[in-house]
Amino acid sequence: MGTLMGVYLPCMQNIFGVILFLRLTWMVGMAGVLQSFLIVLLCCCCTMLTTISMSAIATNGVVPAGGSYFMISRSLGPEFGGAVGLCFYLGTTFAGAMYILGAIEILLTYIVPQAAIFHPSGAHDASSAMLNNMRVYGTVFLILMAVVVFVGVKYVNKFASLFLACVVISILSIYAGAIKSIFDPPEFPICMLGNRTLSRDHFDVCAKTVVKDNITVASKLWELFCHSTNLTTEHCDEYFLMNNVSEIAGIPGAASGILIDNLWSNYLEKGEILERAHQPSVDVASQKNNLHLYVLSDISTSFMVLVGIFFPSVTGIMAGSNRSGDLKDAQKSIPVGTILAIVTTSLVYFSCVLLFGACIEGVVLRDKYGDAVNKNLVVGTLSWPSPWVIVIGSFFSTCGAGLQSLTGAPRLLQAIAKDNIIPFLWIFGHGKANGEPTWALLLTALIAELGILIASLDMVAPILSMFFLMCYLFVNLACAVQTLLRTPNWRPRFKYYHWALSFLGMSICLALMFISSWYYALVAMLIAGMIYKYIEYQGAEKEWGDGIRGLSLSAARYALLRLEEGPPHTKNWRPQLLVLLKLDEDLHVKYPRLLTFASQLKAGKGLTIIGSVIQGNFLETYGEAQAAEQTIKNMMEIEKVKGFCQVVVANKVREGIAHLIQSCGLGGMKHNTVVLGWPYGWRQSEDPRSWKTFIGTVRCTTAAHLALLVPKNVSFYPSNHERYNEGNIDVWWIVHDGGMLMLLPFLLKQHKVWRKCKMRIFTVAQMDDNSIQMKKDLATFLYQLRIEAEVEVVEMHNSDISAYTYERTLMMEQRSQMLRQMRLTKTEREREAQLVKDRHSIARLESLYSDEEDEGDPVPENIQMTWTKEKCEAEKRNRGSAVGSFRDLISIKPNQSNVRRMHTAVKLNEVIVNRSHDARLVLLNMPGPPKNTDGDENYMEFLEVLTEGLERVLLVRGGGREVITIYS
Repeated sequence: MGTLMGVYLPCMQNIFGVILFLRLTWMVGMAGVLQSFLIVLLCCCCTMLTTISMSAIATNGVVPAGGSYFMISRSLGPEFGGAVGLCFYLGTTFAGAMYILGAIEILLTYIVPQAAIFHPSGAHDASSAMLNNMRVYGTVFLILMAVVVFVGVKYVNKFASLFLACVVISILSIYAGAIKSIFDPPEFPICMLGNRTLSRDHFDVCAKTVVKDNITVASKLWELFCHSTNLTTEHCDEYFLMNNVSEIAGIPGAASGILIDNLWSNYLEKGEILERAHQPSVDVASQKNNLHLYVLSDISTSFMVLVGIFFPSVTGIMAGSNRSGDLKDAQKSIPVGTILAIVTTSLVYFSCVLLFGACIEGVVLRDKYGDAVNKNLVVGTLSWPSPWVIVIGSFFSTCGAGLQSLTGAPRLLQAIAKDNIIPFLWIFGHGKANGEPTWALLLTALIAELGILIASLDMVAPILSMFFLMCYLFVNLACAVQTLLRTPNWRPRFKYYHWALSFLGMSICLALMFISSWYYALVAMLIAGMIYKYIEYQGAEKEWGDGIRGLSLSAARYALLRLEEGPPHTKNWRPQLLVLLKLDEDLHVKYPRLLTFASQLKAGKGLTIIGSVIQGNFLETYGEAQAAEQTIKNMMEIEKVKGFCQVVVANKVREGIAHLIQSCGLGGMKHNTVVLGWPYGWRQSEDPRSWKTFIGTVRCTTAAHLALLVPKNVSFYPSNHERYNEGNIDVWWIVHDGGMLMLLPFLLKQHKVWRKCKMRIFTVAQMDDNSIQMKKDLATFLYQLRIEAEVEVVEMHNSDISAYTYERTLMMEQRSQMLRQMRLTKTEREREAQLVKDRHSIARLESLYSDEEDEGDPVPENIQMTWTKEKCEAEKRNRGSAVGSFRDLISIKPNQSNVRRMHTAVKLNEVIVNRSHDARLVLLNMPGPPKNTDGDENYMEFLEVLTEGLERVLLVRGGGREVITIYS
């Protein structure tokens, strides 16, 4: 199809509708010509700007069937597409209901009033009887139309041109009548009582008395107001007696100058009588039971109400794009045809507003149902050659528009259902063998029935205004987003668009939504929002190269560049984790509880990168790396870790880990904390690489100034489904590490697993320290940090070295030398391992906690341990002056010998186990590795001894910066 038949005429037919014939005159009467111009201008600007945006999207590639839904979903993604598609669907469905209600109103009010089933029992329930008639006939009409659509769409399309001809003839008859009214206005007298308009259907002669056979008798009007046939006045309505009855021309004609009176607005409240401004009258109270004799306003009106009612008469601009599959050259036809249709219809609306204001008396304009002009359609009174031209024409065109809506809406629903982005709609994707959407038609008819049960055209119009405005808003948004992002694929053939125009269109849509009805607007937004979140929650796995993804990329880039501007302030510091996972030979995660721990620590916030290293050549093991990445991602999903995954292939594991520590993250989104698994069974291992890799990683993190967390016995850590209803998290604060030890338990307690645990902080003092003052200082510090915890100071006796410790150290050193001297066979090594176990059990008996290690030399003089006496003395000097630097450290300066170090570990371990053996988690300072690599084995042994006998230990090493502050 070409531009004329495929786009221009369908758009014209969809835009011109029931509102033009049934409500435009009433709108002009209420709002006045000037405000009516403003309403038409606002609505037409909105559709024009939307059309410009739509043309840009429609000409950017091939648009198959599905029109507006397809355009938006492919531009803004499945979430927006689904939300807007369903809004547009609901709008079209309610439009069908509105057209049917319009057709019934024309039928029952102007064509065959006798067909009414319900009749008003009293004077005041006329409106409820009318609404019930609308409901019954509306339902019948809906069923008939649904059957027609079900039997064959081809019939609907055949009659489309006939219906359009009805519209065109009706509009032409209005123009003809307006021209004729200049020199020969039609006869439609209105009866006025004082300045009040009387309803013409109760009487025929507009006079108080009539002369019959030369005798003056009471007229029908007198009977109605005085309740008697003789000319007595005792029961008469006072207003009737005091005011004269007069007749004025309902249509004075374009030359009469009535336009001046109709320029200004004349809004009425519900139940107010229509009055003519310049008509003489005596203002006295009227009897309530006579109100039905006047023409009354049936709803309260305002500018906002009229916008909501008028807007549906400019919708229908999508008709061309909905037929995009049938067009010869959619990219050329859609913009040209739609813009021409909007220009044409806008000119018709503007000219009609002017003609109605210039030709028709104000009270007639405000008379919605034509009660003052013998129940004639008000537009019909102006038309030429007969009012019936418009009555019949508008009836058929309204029926046609209803059929079009019932044809289009199910197809749209079918397109959405077939895309499978809203799973529960899948049934509506099916239809008859020829593809006709049967189930979708059924749902559409049910939803349209809801609109018909509302039964009032003025109530249904704002509902569908909302849905259409919502849809247009998103079309404009789609165009603006694509233009601003400058996506490489955004190359529309239609060049006359600009993002500012799209934003203006979007703003007008939003403004119109809230102007016409703020509560409907909120409901429509809520519906769209719920659909959006539902599609997002269901995880629509659709990659349509949509603009929102581009928008996310732009926003991410902008945010990353902003983050780059400087390191985060202490208040904003949170652990951004790099979790180093070990995979087994089958590429399965060896310790999945590391991930559990990470998710509990993060509670879904901040950055988490899961890193792993595969040993080998990248060219050969690329596939393995991909598989490993997928395994880790699946594991992350199970453990609810929100983050990224990075698998590196390297010749040596240590090198791979160093690469990860250096290069993970991007810009300001880099990790500041490394989580590292403990090398279990490092003593029994024939290969010393596992623990050497561990110490190498510790050194790397220290060099990179990153914090380090080593969860020991991680397999005993709780899963995400467990809950601790009681228990303690114990922090052994031996060295001040920037507050990491304080912050971690607080973060863990945000997670439901640890929420009910209490926090205890232990600090170690020597005999000559003032432990009471220390406790006070620490409690004050914690209070200022807003952290709730119990504080305890533990005193350690600087007693003699126990013989056992000396013996253990000697054995450790002798064994190290032995292993160096002779190369043991495997069996001999196993025997060694057994010896180790035996000694281990002796150690248990002697209730001192120590363990063996593999190899080691005496530590040279220059090794610096974490605990140094200088720090302790400085601490004592500064305690008075600085509250912040508490317990910088416990002071046991080792005598640079293994014996002394081992003693420290044993004694400290004894104290920790004594106090924290039943704690849910123990957090300890992790001492730094020796600078000289010869002491590595002793360092591992030292850590083992320090943590022995504790079920769950988290070794913490700060990154050399403050991570917690007392300031707000």
